[in-house]
Amino acid sequence: MQSLNISESAVLDKSYTRADWQGGYQSLTQEFDYWIDDIEGKIPPELQGTLFRNGPGLLDINGQRIHHPFDGDGMISRITFTNGRAHFRNRFVRTEGYLAEQKAGKILYRGVFGTQKPGGWLANIFDFKIKHIANTNVIYWGGKLLALWEAAEPYRLDPYTLETLGKEYFNGVLSAGEAFSAHPRFDPSCDRDGGQPCLVNFSIQPGLSTTINIFELNLAGEIVRKHAHSVPGFCFIHDFVITANYCIFFQNPVNFNPIPFALGMRATGECIQFQPHQPTRIIVIPRFPQPGQEVKILETQSGFVFHHINAFEVENEIIIDSICYESLPEVEPESDFRQVNFDSNTPGQLWRFHLNLHNGNVQRKLIESRCCEFPSINPANVGRPYQYFYIGAAHAETGNAPLQALLKIDLESGQRQLWSAAPRGFMGEPIFVPRPGSQREDDGWVLALVYDAAYHRSDVVILDASDFSQGAIARLHLKHHIPYGLHGSFTSEVFAPT
Repeated sequence: MQSLNISESAVLDKSYTRADWQGGYQSLTQEFDYWIDDIEGKIPPELQGTLFRNGPGLLDINGQRIHHPFDGDGMISRITFTNGRAHFRNRFVRTEGYLAEQKAGKILYRGVFGTQKPGGWLANIFDFKIKHIANTNVIYWGGKLLALWEAAEPYRLDPYTLETLGKEYFNGVLSAGEAFSAHPRFDPSCDRDGGQPCLVNFSIQPGLSTTINIFELNLAGEIVRKHAHSVPGFCFIHDFVITANYCIFFQNPVNFNPIPFALGMRATGECIQFQPHQPTRIIVIPRFPQPGQEVKILETQSGFVFHHINAFEVENEIIIDSICYESLPEVEPESDFRQVNFDSNTPGQLWRFHLNLHNGNVQRKLIESRCCEFPSINPANVGRPYQYFYIGAAHAETGNAPLQALLKIDLESGQRQLWSAAPRGFMGEPIFVPRPGSQREDDGWVLALVYDAAYHRSDVVILDASDFSQGAIARLHLKHHIPYGLHGSFTSEVFAPT
């Protein structure tokens, strides 16, 4: 693994092999509980708290492969840091579907991204029940650990044991099956709540027109604000951003044809088609709507956005930084995600959007052309002006490739710092953790899981967020691998066995 200055990084013909990358897509069936003893370097003693990660832990059910990793059962990993030590635990979320399929030893449910029940279309026709997989994110808020999947309600877990406690309905505010997005935003200081932090989240009910529900939760985990808005057209939205006064959504230009899904021929995700000649719409919704205050819908060039970095207001403008793709690669029914051709797909790149709320104009500028995804910032700057962000990136400066590096960008100076795990390491989402009592925005650590193909295991890597040139401060070698995950979070609460 290397620590590189961008200007010095060599652009390799290929910084990886497909076989190495594929190793991170093997199921992990075991559940572990141990103190991590195999450590290179030293865990900073001030680093106290818990890193939670979520992602698909099973890529097959008793040997029957699922069609896409996004259909895999959610597995929570917990790494707790305390007094210079670290404790690991992982456990599957005991959803109804997970328990049923483990008992049956075979696939029983259709998945959103292509997994079908064995038996062809006759076994799947008119079966609209999708398995709740709780595999996308995990947060600790209001004294509750919640596994999130955007198509349904959260599952609540015990933060110490990761035992599944049941579904969470927030004192009846959510109804059974009502969605609660896997991409909440955490406002560090809400004026409406006396400067207290709050959690902002959403759900969508798509159709010919789409209803967007917005939730805001206080520190006690109670939903204190909820309002709904209808916008025209079908919405496929995974993420959003907030400012002090607005929630902003990018409505990707796609069409959805449900007929092949109903007839058992395709999954819902395979029925979505990108429309390259249609504009991307930007939906701006007031967080605290007043009578007569309307939702604004602006338009920009066609593109597809999974994730945003941040947004903030400057006078009459909203500025948004987002990872954009030229198009959405379609999920084909007979395809194998392990054989993806990276070279044939366009990379995700960082663009900055300037939204003028007075005249409706949208301007955009390319900030980073290197293939990148899964951004993270200092949580104190969510919805506010910021200088630094951290993101998973390709090792090479050009082209599309798996994420093998961590990239830090200074938005004011333009300076880049790159830490690479190539050629045999593959990167997950970084998480920025502020140093206790820090005054500088980049004073803290960046935590990430890295799959090491040489040993078929995962490492917890700790970097000094202010200076990647030091290399990894500590590299915690797990006893096993963790399949490539999706999202996670850090809390200063310590959850470890005594």
